Amino acid sequence: MNTSVKKVASWYNRQASEYRAGEDRPIGGYIRALSVYSGVTAATVGAARLTGRRAPARITPWDVVLLGTATHKLTRILAKDAVTSPLRAPFVQYKGASGESELAEEVREHGGTKHAVGELLTCPFCLAQWVATTFVAGWVFAPGLTRLATSTFAGVALSDFL
Repeated sequence: MNTSVKKVASWYNRQASEYRAGEDRPIGGYIRALSVYSGVTAATVGAARLTGRRAPARITPWDVVLLGTATHKLTRILAKDAVTSPLRAPFVQYKGASGESELAEEVREHGGTKHAVGELLTCPFCLAQWVATTFVAGWVFAPGLTRLATSTFAGVALSDFL
């Protein structure tokens, strides 16, 4: 290993140790999750450029409301719904019910990538960035279908509210 890599590794280990403050925080897992998110986002931007696709010329306030409502609903479904629990099961353990049609689950393993993914999949706030980015990419590559999907999730959210 060259000197620069050793220095970066040493700096990272020191920072991670200080950050954890005795707790088992999966800093490496978080870095891997961020790398996946960044890599997929960069690849999506690259694919859009290569295929000549462009972002919408303008995004209206109604688009933002639609995106936000659909993102909220889909993240709740992915992170808390009983029907989507098989997607989370490799990373979390069932603990019980947690309100209307939602489950309480805890991260299955502590430390590492599995821990970070478990936290991501059980946290609607954490998952929202990934879902919103996917919807925005959909507006670039398949705007009609994405508008249909976001309208569906927004409609379900409105139905839940009513």
